[in-house]
Amino acid sequence: MDRIDLYSLTEEELIDFFISLGEPKFRAKQVFPKLHEGVAISEMTSLSKALRERLADITLDTLPRVEKKLVSKIDGTVKYLFRLHDGECIESVFMRYKHGNTLCISSQVGCLMGCKFCASTLGGKVRDLLPSELLGQVIAANLDTGERVSNIVMMGIGEPLDNFDNVVRFLKLVNHPSGLNIGYRHISLSTCGVVPGIYKLAEIDLPITLSISLHASNDEKRTSIMPVNKRWHIDELLKACVDYYKVTGRRISFEYTLIAGKNDTAEDARELAALLRGAFRGTGAPIHVNLIRVNEVEETEFTEGTVDSANAFAARLESFGMVATVRRRLGADINAACGQLRRAAGAQASEGKVE
Repeated sequence: MDRIDLYSLTEEELIDFFISLGEPKFRAKQVFPKLHEGVAISEMTSLSKALRERLADITLDTLPRVEKKLVSKIDGTVKYLFRLHDGECIESVFMRYKHGNTLCISSQVGCLMGCKFCASTLGGKVRDLLPSELLGQVIAANLDTGERVSNIVMMGIGEPLDNFDNVVRFLKLVNHPSGLNIGYRHISLSTCGVVPGIYKLAEIDLPITLSISLHASNDEKRTSIMPVNKRWHIDELLKACVDYYKVTGRRISFEYTLIAGKNDTAEDARELAALLRGAFRGTGAPIHVNLIRVNEVEETEFTEGTVDSANAFAARLESFGMVATVRRRLGADINAACGQLRRAAGAQASEGKVE
């Protein structure tokens, strides 16, 4: 018999599940919030011992376990390597800000997209994460830190729009008032440009923040570092973004990773500003560019520029009428960018060295 993944069920589905067991529907009202607090079935003393034992026999425990964690001595950022129920690993990063705690979560084990500067895609995609495994990263971080995650960014390992249905179910679960109750406006989803997913996201119209990983201002450069651009060129991507704005009325943030000597020149800034201004002309849409200095990965040839060069690029964009910010790098002493810890653990596992 296939085990039931309780953490992936909505409260309404949980009601139906307990009714199918011959239990009153109020059981779901007891269990749903406890699951989202990370309370194990065996510890739910409001349930009878017999019911707890029965649930243990027929349900699947999908909560990620902390395999390893690194804590920054600079700013307290915590990088987690989580072990999943099938032995696979993913990463999450817990960051403290004045406005609250943010968790960067993964959406897949590995990634299919092949962005040349990203460690997450080395080795390809293994599988999608279940809604419970997405939710479980937040629950596990809450339990480990003893603090509440109030903001979520889906910018970790994987492409969220390549795991669309599970991601949408997760968003609805994490927003549920009887669960973690994290507001949609405190959730940001980043995509490398899966155009059909952007249109589908517009249709369901959840008030999350959409971020587009652009990273280049023309097709030639973007294709050289982001293979997804072979499938959906920049003009198709930006048309989808404009349509998304027209449907939802919500600002889109554009992420731009600065790679020294590759896409960080004054001409690149001018071309980027012209590209975005042209695409959104007449819409009234506010445009924000989030600049990120590339994280150097051993397997790639890309190198990061200086803080001064990043600030100069931002200043050039602003001189062309753009709003641009340079993302503050947290956890610099623990390689907090996603993908590297999982890859190291995989290498160790192949050698029998993972503790």
